[in-house]
Amino acid sequence: MAKIKPPLHGAPHSPPLTSSRSPVSHRPAMVAGFSAWLLDAFDFFLVTFCLTAIARDFHKSDSAIALVITMTLAFRPVGGFVFGMMADRYGRRLPLMINIGLFAVAEIFTGLAPNYTVLLVVRALFGVVMGGQWGVGASLVMETAPVRRRGMLSGLLQEGYAAGNVLAAISFFFLFGRWGWRPLFFLGSLPAIALVFFIHFRVKESPVWERAKTASWSAHYREVLSHWKLFLYLLAFMTMMMFASHGTQDMYPTFLQRQWHFSPMRRSAITAFSGIGAIVGGVVVGHLSDRWGRRRAIIAAFVLGVLLIPVWAFAPNEALLIAGAFLMQFMVQGAWGVIPAHLAELSPDSVRAFIPGFAYQSAGVLASGVVYLEAVFAQRTSYGAAMALTAVCVFVLASIMAALGRERLGHTFGS
Repeated sequence: MAKIKPPLHGAPHSPPLTSSRSPVSHRPAMVAGFSAWLLDAFDFFLVTFCLTAIARDFHKSDSAIALVITMTLAFRPVGGFVFGMMADRYGRRLPLMINIGLFAVAEIFTGLAPNYTVLLVVRALFGVVMGGQWGVGASLVMETAPVRRRGMLSGLLQEGYAAGNVLAAISFFFLFGRWGWRPLFFLGSLPAIALVFFIHFRVKESPVWERAKTASWSAHYREVLSHWKLFLYLLAFMTMMMFASHGTQDMYPTFLQRQWHFSPMRRSAITAFSGIGAIVGGVVVGHLSDRWGRRRAIIAAFVLGVLLIPVWAFAPNEALLIAGAFLMQFMVQGAWGVIPAHLAELSPDSVRAFIPGFAYQSAGVLASGVVYLEAVFAQRTSYGAAMALTAVCVFVLASIMAALGRERLGHTFGS
């Protein structure tokens, strides 16, 4: 009897729903997912840039206004849960439009907030919005993306976050001195409204979801609970990834202020430049993951990140400092660029919005303490030493968690 050859890795047993000739164009979904994530990041980072000005207007301390950021982080898992469940039950398009519409509302009311209490409530709403967007947008984009370009598009999608950071830095640099902080938040509302109409008229529903949707809420609950082991792994993995991101980003402006004595405008300019490195790194490493594999690309980026720490944290001059900022974010966000594709491939069709999205946002809360620990250590040594030690630890931990997971490179969705 002739020996039957096994199918190639990732080859479907039924006609694929996502291939190099996908029946649904990935481009409108890519525009929608990238733009929505960019707008969320734009708003989030605007608060960090305008923190002192907001505190002055409301006659609060910087630490009291920092609670605004805490409120956003605390409510992100709520959004990941609610919108993830909606997207797996009712489709990707409608929850995404609702999410972006609520974003526009949160933007307007942030700019109009009459007092501190209203601001806290509005930023909690924004936390729900921001937490719900990633899982819905990532599942829509990855389910329509061609398999052979999934990693590259994953990197582009994820770096909407870095692009939002760059846009916030540029807006602050050029407009804050003229307009103040309130009008900056109105800037995001008009594109958000336009994006809702774009999704309604141009973006098609995911054919993968059409095939995999559950028949009832009770069936959906059972399906979610059946994948609890996957959720726990993704929660642990994403917590380490969050450590890597927050551990290298959040304290960096303070490092530039305290150790290099740069002005706010100079700090925003360097932050914007490092954000460009993040965007390039996300796309490049994401593309390489299509050839090397998801885990190998993540680990390689973190290993190179460790080698860059001396230039990043202990640069002897400003030129090397700026180069280190660019290259470090290239590596860190390069590893992050693989995440949408990797998590989508690890997740079953029926829970692809909920499990990655809820794990992602819950991990953000668990990892939020890394900045506090970094600041405490900096008081005893220096900001450079604190960031260097933090980076080494979190890069190693994130690499270990990536290595412990599975690999489903090129998995065909909906087959």
